[in-house]
Amino acid sequence: MFMRIDKLQAELPAPKRPDPNAAAALQELLGGKYGEMSTLGNYMFQSFNFRSKDKLRPFYSLVASITAEELGHVELVSNGVSMLANGPDHDADVGPGGDISGAPFEAMKDIRSFASFASAGGGALPVNSNSMSWNADMVTTTGNVIVDLLHNFHLECGARLHKLRVYETLTDPTGREVCGYLLVRGSVHAHAYALALKQITGVELEKFLPTPNIPLGNIPECQKYLQEGSHRRLYTWSPNDYKEIAGIWGQGEQALPGDPPGELTVVDGMPEGGKIHQLSGIPSAFTPDYAPEEMMEIAQKLYRASR
Repeated sequence: MFMRIDKLQAELPAPKRPDPNAAAALQELLGGKYGEMSTLGNYMFQSFNFRSKDKLRPFYSLVASITAEELGHVELVSNGVSMLANGPDHDADVGPGGDISGAPFEAMKDIRSFASFASAGGGALPVNSNSMSWNADMVTTTGNVIVDLLHNFHLECGARLHKLRVYETLTDPTGREVCGYLLVRGSVHAHAYALALKQITGVELEKFLPTPNIPLGNIPECQKYLQEGSHRRLYTWSPNDYKEIAGIWGQGEQALPGDPPGELTVVDGMPEGGKIHQLSGIPSAFTPDYAPEEMMEIAQKLYRASR
């Protein structure tokens, strides 16, 4: 089962302006071939289908714990997409419903992913940067632990390439922060799968890393995560379970060359995380509705009754 916390895994800065096309670019990290929907789908179904869980417990725990983190990555990217599409934070909703006959959103017809506005109201969808749907064909779960771990290692290296390319297209701090955080955590996952394969096969796959060979030290948005040691931490995402990952991620193993040095550590639980930004209501776009005052009043009454 899963427990949900009302936070994002990382603190995202508010965007400087609405930028639906930047949001569309960031969608690639959600529903693209190597996006977070793919990593989540692969690891989640591999963990569900894992054979001989008791006998191969450290490897099962590794895939299962990273599954939980990937679910949070889907949440993080989705919030980044919505924030970029909607623009800076506002304390209040954007005015009452206006005259829709005046085409208040005329500019939206020219955005890269019109469906993100027309169907999702400026929110994220499980699609890539061209609005092509993510699909289950991107999930690999063979039942063979070596094949699955090798596939996962490839997936994380491909995801790193994905993130670097998207990062190079963005200037807004929101999208760049998403990329910076995910580059650090994706490197952790690639390193973890490499060490797992090393334990089984004896092949030192970690020598392939980083792939592609761009050190995280060259990326400003990665620096605070490197300085706090995020590149050396693997989380259990559970108060009591999945501790067996310490047999793979630990045991004197060190950070990758080029990253700040130190021993790899397992952390019980999860990172502290950051706030979830509030998206402003836009009545003219029927989000939450054209005349939301009564709806807001009902919600406030329900909120007070719950305290």
